[in-house]
Amino acid sequence: MINKFLFSTGEHINHLTSHLGLLFLRLFAGLTMAFAHGVDKIPPHEQFIGFLDSMGFPVPFMFAWMAALAEFVGSLLVALGLLTRPAAFTVMTTMLVAAFMAHANDPFQKKEMALLYFFIFLLFFLVGPGKYSLDSKIINKK
Repeated sequence: MINKFLFSTGEHINHLTSHLGLLFLRLFAGLTMAFAHGVDKIPPHEQFIGFLDSMGFPVPFMFAWMAALAEFVGSLLVALGLLTRPAAFTVMTTMLVAAFMAHANDPFQKKEMALLYFFIFLLFFLVGPGKYSLDSKIINKK
């Protein structure tokens, strides 16, 4: 049993620890993104809209709302495990824009946080939210 735990290749995704790991990462990443980055952007402030305008976004007010909603609402949905894959996709897209447009001329250290969030939300986009999620409860209610 200890060998399966130490040397698992991931084929046992139904294992309790795998689902707990997904739950804890989902809660931490989703709530941290929502409350450390997203909530302050609702409603989008003029400085953020101006920044998007300076980057060449065609309708900066609309894109500011899209980013704010992705970071706040999308992240909360991922934390809840509700509509996880589409919600994760919105956050992933926003993080790519943050890393490669907003921080285009910055050193890697400035891009790092957005890229870390991108890969965390990519995990949930590819793997799903796990057993302890609202998505799982809805699907298994059939």
